[in-house]
Amino acid sequence: MSSEFVLTLAEKGIYTILLISGPLLILALVVGLIVSIIQATTQIQEQTLAFIPKIVAVLVGLVFFGPWMLTKMVEFTAEVFQNLNRFVG
Repeated sequence: MSSEFVLTLAEKGIYTILLISGPLLILALVVGLIVSIIQATTQIQEQTLAFIPKIVAVLVGLVFFGPWMLTKMVEFTAEVFQNLNRFVG
């Protein structure tokens, strides 16, 4: 197992992680920004107010993006298991 192979595998793993977590993080960022704008305009300075909408948005995002995320994870895992003989040999 060469260092090039290890780096390629690590690159694919990091890319898969970013691809899977990206939509939920962007969704939480957008909801947090909207809640912050509403808080600034109404002058409500409650710090915990942003958590509930973010949690709900991420759960809704999991419902919509969950099957796609699972497919991507299974594809990456299947690729790792198919190349398992290259890890040992």
